[in-house]
Amino acid sequence: MSGDKGLRVLVVDDEPAICQVLADAIRRGGFEADYVNDGEHALETLRGDDFDIALCDIKMPGIDGIELVRQAREAGARTTFLMMTAYASVATAIEAMRAGAYDYMIKPLRNEDVLRRLDQIADIISLRDENRTLREIVFAADEGFCTFNSEAMQKIDRLVLKVASSNSTVLITGESGTGKGVIARSVHNHSGRRNALFLPINCGAIPENLLESELFGHVKGAFTGADRAKKGLFVEADKGTIFLDEIGELPLAMQVKLLHVLEDMEIRAVGSERSHKVDVRIIAATNSDLEADVESGAFRQDLFFRLNVVHFHIPPLRERRIDIAQLISHFMQRHADQLGRGMAYTLDPKAEQLLLQHDWPGNVREIENVIERAHILADDERIVVPDLPPQLAKGNHTGGNDTVTEEQSLRDRVRAFETSIIMDAIDEAEGDRKLAARRLGIGLSTLYRKLEEEGVNL
Repeated sequence: MSGDKGLRVLVVDDEPAICQVLADAIRRGGFEADYVNDGEHALETLRGDDFDIALCDIKMPGIDGIELVRQAREAGARTTFLMMTAYASVATAIEAMRAGAYDYMIKPLRNEDVLRRLDQIADIISLRDENRTLREIVFAADEGFCTFNSEAMQKIDRLVLKVASSNSTVLITGESGTGKGVIARSVHNHSGRRNALFLPINCGAIPENLLESELFGHVKGAFTGADRAKKGLFVEADKGTIFLDEIGELPLAMQVKLLHVLEDMEIRAVGSERSHKVDVRIIAATNSDLEADVESGAFRQDLFFRLNVVHFHIPPLRERRIDIAQLISHFMQRHADQLGRGMAYTLDPKAEQLLLQHDWPGNVREIENVIERAHILADDERIVVPDLPPQLAKGNHTGGNDTVTEEQSLRDRVRAFETSIIMDAIDEAEGDRKLAARRLGIGLSTLYRKLEEEGVNL
């Protein structure tokens, strides 16, 4: 029969009478239920069928409850295990939880207690499924994120795919606003942990006196105000990824504790005498020079080496100007999508020229903010110069051959800027004109012709 709660429960106990009584009670509670009488059959059933919850005895001949949990987890089963045990075997039940069980109940069981616990688990499963759906939406958005022409960013994209399948610690460096968080999330979304939590933590935003408790949790009474136990963020992110942003802001005392976590994958809640195993991947990011911080003693060398297993460095936009046009187009379309429009706003040529020539000291984040502001101020779905921030409208850009003067015609300005873009592309391609032309989406003969028209000799 199909339970009206839409969840399937497998009862596992070596006593057939207990299995039948529990299964009948669970069905009456609105769940679908079945049962098996040993661990071997349970493992086979869980591998080949889709059970949401397993109500499982711990003490069984052959494969016992703990081993069943362990092997089911290794086989990739997503079943939530609720263990049954005698009072004298509570320590064994805790061992089962370490193997991956959700919770345990002490025999003899009352039907109403079992149903209440199953209802609680059903609520958690429902929330987990909602979160998974949201993560899939985020993952799909990440897959459609802006692709870049610059060789530096293409190398990073390739490295993301290589690194994602491992559990290696990753260190991402780059100026503020370059997109370190986007790269971290991309590593997570391409990994086997994509269905678990991606948890970003700003190490500089949490007060130092609360940092250990926030990261590792605390037991009740651990300090003044700790009126109940609290899970730490490392426990919350178990099986997922923790993104430690601004890792350079981490106090030295916490650096020591983080190093121990990286080495042993164990955390200890504040006030507790027991360690707890966690399974998380660590991705760290900083806009500071950690090697200089190591030299000055502000950052531990051993932690730096432990974090720097795989290193991504994201260059600022001023060093990869070939990507600016793509980012502008990307954020223009994103805002159109957010407004429910099929087409992006049009961009006045003078406004576009100022956007392309700007230095973008705030990098990708600054481009996104400027485009968002322009959409708010724009009239008639057209972005013009007055819609841009004053520093752009004043012509704050890189200078050189693309300098704009009032005496230049629009055609002259566009041609000068076009020449600048082509030269940047050639530099990015390390002098390979053919590669530069391909990245710009033009023919090689067109590239040479445009440069010749501007008197540039190559």
